[in-house]
Amino acid sequence: MNELMIEFWYWWVLAVGFLAVELLAPGFFFLWLSVSAFVVGSILLMLPSLSFEVQLLLFSILAVISILVWRRYVSAKSQESDQPLLNQRGAQYIGRTFNVVVAIENGQGKIKVGDSIWMVEGEDCPIGSKVKVVSVKGTVFEVETCP
Repeated sequence: MNELMIEFWYWWVLAVGFLAVELLAPGFFFLWLSVSAFVVGSILLMLPSLSFEVQLLLFSILAVISILVWRRYVSAKSQESDQPLLNQRGAQYIGRTFNVVVAIENGQGKIKVGDSIWMVEGEDCPIGSKVKVVSVKGTVFEVETCP
């Protein structure tokens, strides 16, 4: 039976191809396939009698191991942010007290937060009243009047 003959440089060309795909679709997945293909090509350069099935098996094992090691490394390195509310500006104000600048009538009004005005929903109360932010719905605060 004729055996498929693969030269070492075929694997290196495949490695370069995987690198090109990695440039188009970054995420480090194709990088590890590229590294695996390069390693198999290098092994084939030293052991040219390696059968195609063994080459394919070696590539598969190297690819799976390198991807799993990378994912484990990334998940171990991932940490909780020291500022979890950084991109949730409204959530930063929950529990804080502010003055009403537009009377809350029919459940809607406005408060001044720093240098900006925010819409609020809550019990009716006049201008100047103090309200406490209890939750956020999009860009609208839900408030309750302070005693």
